Amino acid sequence: MTMPATISLSALPNSLPDCPNARLSLFAIRRMGGHGLADARAAHALFTAFGEGFRRPLMLIRALMADMAGAAANPIAIAPCCCPRVTHAEAALLTVLSRVETAPETARFLLGDMLSLRRVDGVLASAAAVAVAFADEGRPICA
Repeated sequence: MTMPATISLSALPNSLPDCPNARLSLFAIRRMGGHGLADARAAHALFTAFGEGFRRPLMLIRALMADMAGAAANPIAIAPCCCPRVTHAEAALLTVLSRVETAPETARFLLGDMLSLRRVDGVLASAAAVAVAFADEGRPICA
């Protein structure tokens, strides 16, 4: 059974990002969101991309996912890994990861809207750590 095009476009309004680093982070987020923080495929994808430096981004994405899950007032919609489109929440999170260093207030507002919270400082710090870990390894996340 397939969904009508109008339903799938409203549930998944955005295309996948062009940035390969954003796609990598999205893949890890989707795998951990759907299969748990210890998902081997997410770890393998980060190992393949980062080589020996994979541990820091992996642990920080795990921490970010745990922080978001613990702080969110509502469920966060995550699409399956094979989905060629992105949910509102995924698009917001990728925007947060790409702007947390250059536009922290924008990132704070987006994260607050996504989590339905006013105070998102802890989760924002986790997102900043993920963004810095990717950038330090030469893989900045761009929107």
